[in-house]
Amino acid sequence: MTKIAILGANGRLGRVVAKAFIDAGYDVRAITRGGKVPAELKGATAAAGDALDRDALIQATAGVDIIFNGLNPIYTDWGKCLPMAENVMAACHANGALHLFPGTVYNYGSPMPAVITEDTPFHPTTEKGRIRCAMEDLFRSEAEAGRVRTILLRAGDFFGGTGSGSWFDLVVAAKINKGTYTAPGPADLVHEWAYLPDFAVGFVALAKNLDKLGFYEALNFPGHAVTDLDIKAAAEKAVGRSLKMTSMPWWVLRAGSPFVAMWREIVSMSYLRFERHKLVSTRLEGIIGEIPHTPLDRAVAEALEDLGIATVNGAKAA
Repeated sequence: MTKIAILGANGRLGRVVAKAFIDAGYDVRAITRGGKVPAELKGATAAAGDALDRDALIQATAGVDIIFNGLNPIYTDWGKCLPMAENVMAACHANGALHLFPGTVYNYGSPMPAVITEDTPFHPTTEKGRIRCAMEDLFRSEAEAGRVRTILLRAGDFFGGTGSGSWFDLVVAAKINKGTYTAPGPADLVHEWAYLPDFAVGFVALAKNLDKLGFYEALNFPGHAVTDLDIKAAAEKAVGRSLKMTSMPWWVLRAGSPFVAMWREIVSMSYLRFERHKLVSTRLEGIIGEIPHTPLDRAVAEALEDLGIATVNGAKAA
């Protein structure tokens, strides 16, 4: 049985990806700093490992065939990203493990390309974008040196899955129980979203088709390129009532950003909410077959249920 270690297994992405690999029959090792398996990951083995401790990470991943890198520090701690990435490379090399990595659209900077393909060049204009580019440069150089094989799957903003920390739960759905939908940007702007259960199945499909992939691959995951009007309509259908539309008060964050570190970091990435963009892929379907894609109405309903918001038909049970 193929063994996979999930780094960041306590996080929203790590939990969903771990569950997808468990369901696909993999031997899953959930690695967290405290060494405890999240309750929803029945069937996974727990292991403790701090991604900032290279030796501990190598030990925690000993004997695995694949390492999924779901590490994602909070916005104010992104100085840890590159050291963590270097330690993950060391762990992959020490164990001869394949590296799976979720990419972002931060690399492209502002102005955002309206359509992003696998060949669209990077043009980072923020510190976070430069960090992500540096991480991908590291992964590519390790692959070109024949040390670590990396398969990267790039996606937009996450929604779905339990936990908190995404635009969907912190802004969009935060007041739906009170009858209000909050748009983070212009309501008619196309924005790239990734429904996490689909994204996770995409990684499983890539792991099953390694014979079609090179030693370094960076692929796009076309998720839901939709507007807030589209998501609001899906949310209204899910909860069975009309929702008032309101806008995120960016002026408050901008005014407070000199004094609140998190607000400053959020404002630095605000262009993503005001510049249309979508991901397309010329290669993914040819590698894995049909790209996982839950219809928007169902995806939004299930994502709301994951947040404890009641829906009319109980999408998860349907």
